[in-house]
Amino acid sequence: MDTYEAINKRRTIRDFDSKQISMDIIEKIIGAGLKAPTNDHMRDWEFIIISDKNKRAEILNLIPKTFTGQEVEEWLDSWGAEDSTQREMYLEAVPKQYAMLYNAGCLIIPLFRQEGQLLQPESLSSLNALASIWCCIENMLIAAASEGIFGVTRIPMDNELRHIQKVLNHSDEYAMPCYIALGYPAQNAVDVQQKPVNMADKIRVI
Repeated sequence: MDTYEAINKRRTIRDFDSKQISMDIIEKIIGAGLKAPTNDHMRDWEFIIISDKNKRAEILNLIPKTFTGQEVEEWLDSWGAEDSTQREMYLEAVPKQYAMLYNAGCLIIPLFRQEGQLLQPESLSSLNALASIWCCIENMLIAAASEGIFGVTRIPMDNELRHIQKVLNHSDEYAMPCYIALGYPAQNAVDVQQKPVNMADKIRVI
């Protein structure tokens, strides 16, 4: 599979089959992530794979297990979200936040070294390490797609970050950008399409 085919094949999936992902493939996917550009050329990244379901439950303990459609609708209204495609995506995604992480064939907690306060950056350059780890994560998602594996990321809330640091006992020097859930799609997996865009509207030539 060539690069463009893998990029086009990548999908956000929240409904996973019970089939496990072999460690050889997980290492290939993380290896692709490690090829991403880094702000300081040091690749100060770590990846914690949560295989044990009891440990997963402990890590995900602060994520609500259920949301009603009405709760999501009210949240979207308060947020001012009016686009139908966007609302459809959230109505599909929000109720599955816990299940998609718990049931995934592989749950990865990526960590990156962060100097200074991530949420109180002194300048745009202070976010270089965050930008680099997201390049790494996108490489991983594309590599996964080339293996017929799909996934989803979820950015943790502040209270989740403190909880996860306590459970995993990771250093204060490292920050967590998101959860990465990977797996083979369930037979009835919902494939929510991105909002269509016109490329000409996104490009300016000066």
